Amino acid sequence: MKITYFGHSAFRIETGKAVIMLDPFLTRNPLFTGDAKAAAAGATHVLLTHGHDDHTGDTLDICKTTGATLVANFEVAMYFAAKGVANYSPGNHGGRIAFDDFDVVFTNAWHSSSHVENGMPIYLGNPSGFVILPKKEKGRRLYVSGDTGLTYDMQLVHELYKPEIGIVCIGDRFTMGPDQAAYACRKFFKFKTVIPCHFATFEGFLIPDAKPFVKAMGPKARTVKVMKSGDTVTL
Repeated sequence: MKITYFGHSAFRIETGKAVIMLDPFLTRNPLFTGDAKAAAAGATHVLLTHGHDDHTGDTLDICKTTGATLVANFEVAMYFAAKGVANYSPGNHGGRIAFDDFDVVFTNAWHSSSHVENGMPIYLGNPSGFVILPKKEKGRRLYVSGDTGLTYDMQLVHELYKPEIGIVCIGDRFTMGPDQAAYACRKFFKFKTVIPCHFATFEGFLIPDAKPFVKAMGPKARTVKVMKSGDTVTL
C-alpha cells in the first residue's frame, strides 16, 4: 500500500489498481504546494469522511476529470451528484461496500457535517471514518478516523477488523487532541504504523506540529510516522 500525504487530512492511497483520494482538500490547503491535477492523476475513487469544505476540497473537479467513484454518506453523495458527479456509491455507518481492489467499511465518527452557502450551513449527513480492506495486500488493513472525538466505538473497530495502519486526527479544538488521539492508539488499537493528520493547517485553531502526539504515545512512539505534505510511504 502506497500512501501520499498532502497536508491536513488529504491523502492518496494506492492499493492494487485502485487510486483512492481521501478527503482531497488540495487547492485551498495552505500546506499543499503541489499541482492538484497531478496529485489526483489516475484517481479511481474519492472517499469523503464528511461534508466540511476542508475535506471535500477538490472532489468535484477530481470526479469530473477522472471519472472517479465518490464514496461518502448518502447526503454528501447526493449533494455532489446534483453538482455533476456521475459516479457515486453512497453508504452509512456499519455498511460495507465492495470494489475490485478493496472493500470499505463506514465507521462511527463523533463530529458534524455540513457545507456553508451564503453564510448558512447545509446539513450533509453524519460524519464517518473508514476501514479500507485491500483484497490483494494481506495485513494492510487501514483505519481512517475521520474528524472525531474520542469514543469507545474505536475499540470495536479494532476487535472486528484489526487494522494495522491508522490515519488519526490529532489537531484538537474540532477533533481529538494529541492526548486523546494517543490514548485511542495505545488502548484501543495495535497499529504497526500511525500517521497523524488534521494539524498545523490553520494557525491558532489546530496544534502546530505532531510533537505532543508523539510524546503522548510513550513507548509506542516508534509506530508513529509523521509525514510532511508531499511525502510518500509504502507500507
